[in-house]
Amino acid sequence: MKAAPEAQKRLLDLAELDAGLDRLRHRRRTLPELGEIEEISKRLAQFATQVIAAETEAGDLAREQSKAESDVDAVRTRAERDQKRLDSGQVSSPRDLASLQSEIASLRRRQEDLEEVVLEIMERRETADAQVTTLSSERDKASASLAAAGDRRDGAFAELDKETAEIQGKRAAMVGDVPADLLALYEKLRDQSGVGAAMLHGGRCLGCRTSLSIADLNRIRSSAPDEVVRCEECRRILVRTAESGL
Repeated sequence: MKAAPEAQKRLLDLAELDAGLDRLRHRRRTLPELGEIEEISKRLAQFATQVIAAETEAGDLAREQSKAESDVDAVRTRAERDQKRLDSGQVSSPRDLASLQSEIASLRRRQEDLEEVVLEIMERRETADAQVTTLSSERDKASASLAAAGDRRDGAFAELDKETAEIQGKRAAMVGDVPADLLALYEKLRDQSGVGAAMLHGGRCLGCRTSLSIADLNRIRSSAPDEVVRCEECRRILVRTAESGL
């Protein structure tokens, strides 16, 4: 393949722009905010599960407390009713009186036991409610952190996209100065190795950092200026300049 030396040198400018685009793409993929967002998202998923579990426990305890309080009310109501019967003097039989007093005493003990149960449930419920509050607060903080990280990411993306658009604009203007067949070869090599062309500097390929042999340098030295030469090691296009050491 042949191409004017100036067209070949344009490949170095093109390669510099492409390297800039590669760096921008790398920065976009490795933004710290992306890892932060991923980590916070995992924490939020955990919080969601934990909050549901805590809310379920708190709800179960609320229902359990309501039932226990209802049992206390039922026993208290029955004891109060029996106490009124006792106080009214309606029961005159010693046997019935003793039975009623025994029942009242039993109901009082039952009430005390149930009230202990209610207190125990209330303590457990208080702990569960506090856990719901704590987890919900942590979840909300994580959500705020996620939103902030998302804003920073979007801001960084916007800056990177702006830089990318500027370089792409320069690239689009530049490729018009490169012959189609030379550009096609450059793009093919770039797809294969990431860099399509490199400068021959001081007898060394700056693409793979390999020093060329005497035979290769003699071959290139004897090639016409418009001959497109390539590195035998990395196969990139070697662009000759005044610093090539030929």
